[in-house]
Amino acid sequence: MPATNLISDFLVYLEVERNRSERTVKNYDFYLRRFFLWSKNITPEKITLDLVRQYRVWLNRYKDQHGKGMKKNTQNYHLIALRSFLKYLSKRDVKTLAPEKIELARMPERSVAFLDAEELERLLEAPFKNSRGGEANADVVRLRDKTILEMLFSTGLRVSELAGLKKETINLKREEFTVRGKGDKPRVVFLSNQARYWIEKYLAKRKDMSPFLFTSHDRARKGRDYDGGLTPRSVQRIVEHYARAAGITKRITPHTVRHTFATDLLRNGADIRSVQTLLGHSSITTTQIYTHITDERLREVYNAFHAKGKKKK
Repeated sequence: MPATNLISDFLVYLEVERNRSERTVKNYDFYLRRFFLWSKNITPEKITLDLVRQYRVWLNRYKDQHGKGMKKNTQNYHLIALRSFLKYLSKRDVKTLAPEKIELARMPERSVAFLDAEELERLLEAPFKNSRGGEANADVVRLRDKTILEMLFSTGLRVSELAGLKKETINLKREEFTVRGKGDKPRVVFLSNQARYWIEKYLAKRKDMSPFLFTSHDRARKGRDYDGGLTPRSVQRIVEHYARAAGITKRITPHTVRHTFATDLLRNGADIRSVQTLLGHSSITTTQIYTHITDERLREVYNAFHAKGKKKK
């Protein structure tokens, strides 16, 4: 069977059986078709480890139209897609290279940016200290923006998850709700008292009919997509605006607040597995980017308890 047909079957398998998102399926399609275009539509049985090595060299030397090279993590995404495809072929008894033979490039250890306590306080207070010029319905907009910031820190939601929330999904009495994250996997999300308080205030002030928890309040948009929710990009702009207004010089995004949520949990004694569940990470290795926080706590434990009974000379 031609490789193009096998790729099409594989993409259907990802969507239907593996429940991958539309974006993931599109990315895998792009990465695989790039490999087969580069290899001149080689048949699966002729894929060898040496060919993959040559492909890795090509990826590493690739330059786009602006002369920029490909990042190591992007190169790895190409190889991950190819490895997954080969694994699928193996399940279908199609003769090809064993997927486990493909190794990924070593990545430098990731570090995460997060807000310290003083920066977080300034960010959360910013909506009532710095109005957004030119906004219609300024009072409700400030309440909305304050609620967005409190929600991001209270829940650790991804920006796309927050933007997709609807009013009916939030259980304010129980201070929890269910959200579907990456791969359409459900998880329970908890609300702090502070977040619940601001949600109640914001909803009480609203007069629109939008089903979304967060919506635009610009009268000029009424009659078009007024009933729609804010886009993830709109939420990102809101966070960036208040970070600048609060005098925070480093770049702050909704994901920075998500990192701050995880960091706060770990510093206050949460274990890494619990944080993994609360963040909706499918793999513990993703959550391990926060090990620098647990390392700090280990030093505190060491200093507090090591040789505690020994008398100082």
